[in-house]
Amino acid sequence: MMATIDSALLFALTGCVLIGLGLYGFIVHAHLLRRILAFNVIGSGIFLLFGALGYLGAGQGTDPVPQALIITGIVVALSLTAFAIALVIKLAEEEKTAVLDAAKTAEDLHE
Repeated sequence: MMATIDSALLFALTGCVLIGLGLYGFIVHAHLLRRILAFNVIGSGIFLLFGALGYLGAGQGTDPVPQALIITGIVVALSLTAFAIALVIKLAEEEKTAVLDAAKTAEDLHE
């Protein structure tokens, strides 16, 4: 017997997978542009999870509050991504790298 999976459950699970992949990418990569991309993947997973949680059922549609939160979040995420990329470009121009150096310690930053 094969059980069918509800579309809202599938969207919620996909959102959780995206959040997990984004967290992995954010932790593993030291390059700042890759971290920004991983952070955007986390945000996309959260948006997908919100949309799935707002699903009311067949024939009832979705709750408008999560939809409004998702649309607002997309606009904020887009603007903050552009700002973060501008900061990375400025850092790369001054430091000649966009990779976080693990060897830098708090003592090096205070000098």
